Amino acid sequence: MVKMFDLTQRLSIHTPPWPSYMPLQLQYFKRLAGAHMGKGANGMIITTSNHVGTHIDGEIHFVAHGRPIGVVPLEELCGDAVVVDISDAVSDYSLYTPDMLMKRAKIKKGDILIINTGYHRYSWDQPHSDEVRYMVKHPGPSPDFPDWALKMKFKWIGVDCGSADHPMNTILREWHPKLFIEAENKLKKTYGKTWDRMFPPDEFYQVMHLKLFPKKLIHAENLGGEIDKLKNKRTWIGLFPWRAIEMESCISRIVAFDWKK
Repeated sequence: MVKMFDLTQRLSIHTPPWPSYMPLQLQYFKRLAGAHMGKGANGMIITTSNHVGTHIDGEIHFVAHGRPIGVVPLEELCGDAVVVDISDAVSDYSLYTPDMLMKRAKIKKGDILIINTGYHRYSWDQPHSDEVRYMVKHPGPSPDFPDWALKMKFKWIGVDCGSADHPMNTILREWHPKLFIEAENKLKKTYGKTWDRMFPPDEFYQVMHLKLFPKKLIHAENLGGEIDKLKNKRTWIGLFPWRAIEMESCISRIVAFDWKK
């Protein structure tokens, strides 16, 4: 018997894209009784960027010679996985470390690594929805995390928040200067360092994209759904994007399969 857990956020015109990206747009071009260009069936047109809701960032999103989504074999998107729940250990602007994850679950080389920060509870369709908190205040990786991820040779990494990078290591730092001050004050209090001292911009600006994607280590963002049901559990996960040979990234369905004897 196989039990499936859907780790995909619901997709809607209300789903926020990554800041500055085009949101999802839907419209009918025909209806059952007839409208606009036809009748006899419901038909819709969709216009969207690829970074709305649960999606996989492709290599070519940041690497000119990288592979687009449609040529990546499914074998690289599916396989043994671990879902690590650190939601009780992180808060706004927190850093998560390799040690933090390894203390909570058995993580193996070559795994698909899913990180549950708990910030999916602030996504657009949740009772405590908070778009700014979800996109701009979520936790992110510590300075040693990217090298550890490469050493572990993960198939891909998934996060339940706006980005696999810390938001203050992205352009959001400049777009939300007041929130950057909040984040830096917390960092000083916790680690005794300024942001730029702990994360030199030349090295850490979007490091999870710019350093990992050339090594074919990509990530999925905006996971959610039933992620809380897999607390610190090993499982088997499949990620299913469109087989679109030009796409730099793609909205995806992510499912965990749990085999029961």
